[in-house]
Amino acid sequence: MKKIFTLVTILCLALIGCQKREPLVYKINKSDELKQYESELAAESQFAASREKQSIEASIAEASEAAAMEAKTWKKKEISRERVKVKGIYLTDATAGSSRMEDIISHIDETELNAVVIDIKNDRGQIAFPAESPEVQELASQTDTIPDLPGLISKLHEHGIYAIARLVTFRDPYLATVRPEWMNTKSDGSLFYDNSGMAWVNPYKKEYWEYLAEVADDCADAGFDEVQFDYVRFCTEQGMKDVVYTEDDTQGRSKTDIITEFMQYISDRAAEKNIFVSADVFGTIIGSYVDAAAVGQDYPVMASCVDYMCPMIYPSHYGDGNFGIEHPDTDPYGSISGALNASRKSLTLNQSEGIHQAIVRPWLQAFTASWLPYHINYGAKEIRQEIKAVYDQGYEEWILWNAANDYNWDAFLASSEH
Repeated sequence: MKKIFTLVTILCLALIGCQKREPLVYKINKSDELKQYESELAAESQFAASREKQSIEASIAEASEAAAMEAKTWKKKEISRERVKVKGIYLTDATAGSSRMEDIISHIDETELNAVVIDIKNDRGQIAFPAESPEVQELASQTDTIPDLPGLISKLHEHGIYAIARLVTFRDPYLATVRPEWMNTKSDGSLFYDNSGMAWVNPYKKEYWEYLAEVADDCADAGFDEVQFDYVRFCTEQGMKDVVYTEDDTQGRSKTDIITEFMQYISDRAAEKNIFVSADVFGTIIGSYVDAAAVGQDYPVMASCVDYMCPMIYPSHYGDGNFGIEHPDTDPYGSISGALNASRKSLTLNQSEGIHQAIVRPWLQAFTASWLPYHINYGAKEIRQEIKAVYDQGYEEWILWNAANDYNWDAFLASSEH
């Protein structure tokens, strides 16, 4: 019995010894230096953690801001339509709607020409065909100058001819009679008219933008390959100093701001119809801040908004001494070369990765500027010199302007030669 009691006692002691014991804690008398050191370590650790947190938060904020800016940054929408290297001529709506078209199409078939630019919204502000646009019908601005526009374009396409609709933009004498509230007005409330008696639309009036976009939509529906906007600018005549723009209109935007915004709006609308957009611009704005600010056309910025830039680089429009040429109109090759060289420099200097830049397709002179004291006759030889300058400068497209549509067909290569 005594042995059993002894064994139980030993087992109990063993069990007690196996129970978990609290760790021993040693009390250390730390020196002031050690306490200071540990305090500094803790502070540094806390500071590092705080900096890391701030860095992470800043990175997130920066990425968020960049994403927001990316979303707000306007980008040119791509058009899936096949591109054509245009060699074209200008035609009025009256010519396009007349029997002359048979002869013109025949000449185009026989030559290197492959495109026409047709007045659709002409210099008088009239729409050259019975448009479907509700706004056009309400304003009664349409005519039947080209009674069967889809039929005409279909015929052009049958002959392999690229069709461009020209829309005169901010110069519009017709609208002055039906929408005076859209027009440029002077401080006394009267409408502004230029030296030719033409009224101009106030570019800040977005109601007009919608009207013009509807016309462009109708052009796309009729079968045009491209819509081209001319007079996309402010008038520059001296009388413009009397024109006033209210703060409600401008909202702090400059002339170049609003012209750029307009082209972006039109470009987006045209993209919905999958149709190319081009813009006619003064050749003199290239490289000239003063001229650009006056008309509202920033050459490289506009080039980011459209598919084609069409600078009007007629030699007759340059003053004596431009490009180092005494009288530019007398030197077709040198003047066109100088203008296109300036264009290349301007666009190259302002080119940015990821930013769209339009193809340059210049307007060339196919008329004689007889009003100039120093001028030459622009016949087949002179027109050919202009075209050669285009190619020598590395460009491949061009359009010729003759207001009367009286072209010298000898200026063009035969269809079998190009």
